[in-house]
Amino acid sequence: MMNLYSGTTCPYSHRCRIVLYEKQMDFQVIDVDLFNKPEDIAVINPYNRVPVLVDRDLVLYEANIINEYIDERFPHPQLMPPDPQTRAKARQLLHTMEQELFGQHIDALERNLKSADKARAHIRDRLVELVPLFAKQKYLLGDDFSMLDVAIAPLLWRLEHYGIELPKSAAPVLKYAERIFARQGFIDALTPSEKVMRR
Repeated sequence: MMNLYSGTTCPYSHRCRIVLYEKQMDFQVIDVDLFNKPEDIAVINPYNRVPVLVDRDLVLYEANIINEYIDERFPHPQLMPPDPQTRAKARQLLHTMEQELFGQHIDALERNLKSADKARAHIRDRLVELVPLFAKQKYLLGDDFSMLDVAIAPLLWRLEHYGIELPKSAAPVLKYAERIFARQGFIDALTPSEKVMRR
């Protein structure tokens, strides 16, 4: 059985939980208190961070790597595009998402750094840029739910928690978010701490 060491409020762990529940596999989530991490996290992940996936002898860290491994090992439903060109495009978009929406911006919000207000404005502006996309399609890659939707979902769930207010013009992004939040895999993946992040 796979074990996922997962932070109960960590947006990156949230991504991995969504994938595991979407796949409806046999796995165990081991909740990790981010403010009081057990010593074995530093032993299995040299960066001492979650999420960490342990599958027999294999130990993986970094959410996108964990999720691609799960997707390849358990291909139904497939969350990465089947053809190499679209898959490469999806990876490129995942990388862009890390740079533009997550990374230092989420870090600033999670740790309430001086740059938090700047991060809020940056994320808000990047999300507003997605509005025309959702006027035309259901999900980030078209009609099918994919790894890109998994990657952005924890951020959309935490908008209120992070104090990010989208303008009325961003209604298509919020409708898109509600489509994701209605998915059973997303609902099942929420921890009690995450459930209270939205009113």
